[in-house]
Amino acid sequence: MIKKAIRLGTVAALVSCALSVVASAENAAAPPPAPPVTIAAPLAKRITTWDQYSGRFEAVESVEVRARVSGFVDKVLFKDGQLVKAGDPLFTIDPRPFEITLETAKAEVLRAKAQVTLGENEVDRAKPLVKSSVVTERDFDQRVSNLNVARAQLKAAEAAIKSAELNLDWTRVTAPISGRISDRKIDAGNLIAGGAANPTLLTTIVSIDPIHFVFDVSETDYLRYARLNLSGDRTSSRTTSNPVRIKLADETDFKHDGKMDFVDNQMNARSGTMRGRALVQNPDKLLQPGIFARVQLFGGDADVLLVPDEAIQSDQAKKIVLAIDADNTVIAKPVTLGPLHEGLRAIKEGLTADDKIIIQGFVNPAVRPGTKVAPQSGEIKPVAMN
Repeated sequence: MIKKAIRLGTVAALVSCALSVVASAENAAAPPPAPPVTIAAPLAKRITTWDQYSGRFEAVESVEVRARVSGFVDKVLFKDGQLVKAGDPLFTIDPRPFEITLETAKAEVLRAKAQVTLGENEVDRAKPLVKSSVVTERDFDQRVSNLNVARAQLKAAEAAIKSAELNLDWTRVTAPISGRISDRKIDAGNLIAGGAANPTLLTTIVSIDPIHFVFDVSETDYLRYARLNLSGDRTSSRTTSNPVRIKLADETDFKHDGKMDFVDNQMNARSGTMRGRALVQNPDKLLQPGIFARVQLFGGDADVLLVPDEAIQSDQAKKIVLAIDADNTVIAKPVTLGPLHEGLRAIKEGLTADDKIIIQGFVNPAVRPGTKVAPQSGEIKPVAMN
């Protein structure tokens, strides 16, 4: 009986072990469950688009201050870097040589007037004597000619006074525009050259308010703007002051508003870009020529597809969005990104309104192109911005 019981126990153990091995084999052969994901169609919406570019500020007016007359600098009448107004005195050149020239010109006018008076008297005396042949016609003509020469000399002397007065006035160098002045390039006591031939640079002035922002647009974007203008969806910045928004390097928002006021007349052959320019008001003088910044240019209203920004992934050098096909298999769709709108990313190319994109669950390592998933329906909604 004992031997029989042992044999029955051994058989039961063997059967139990066999059943365990079969169960383990069945469990090993069973595929893992499909990972759950949430899917939704892209949100279709008409939005106002803004295209971003890099550029820098430039002065609306920029002047190199040079003297119109030569001489010794007598005084410097400004502080380096200060704001000046048009007409403010900047330099004075020693006026004494020009005052002497003016006095000489005035004396020459007096001499010329005396010559005119003498000539008029001689003509008046000779006029009745011509009829009696006391004075020949040739002599009379000579006196008339002398009078005309004296009158011309008087006009030249009067013009010399104006020239001397102008030169004397130019010894006072004033600001031709309002703006911020640079440092002095010449100190008092130096001899400077004036006039049109290699005049000495004294300083420079740039206007501050308003100020220009200059940037370059790619050939593709320029063609898009041109076609939008032809279709009437967006007027050209050549004829309309389209709005721009500007963000400085230390800012997170585009705080500075401006208006387009110029588009160049040809593409740059080297860079393949078109130069544009906006006018920006600068009452607090924060913006300075030479500062680099980012600009948003009004790109017109467009129908776009919006997806959550976090649903966009990087695949080497391109951006992709994970979606599913008809049999719930994950596929990667390369996309071209647009701007953010209401917390969602606009997609320029790569998606259709019927696509089912994965908006939750994409962080699971098992959710990758080629795998099957268990989708649940969701919805993309705009994000409330504070």
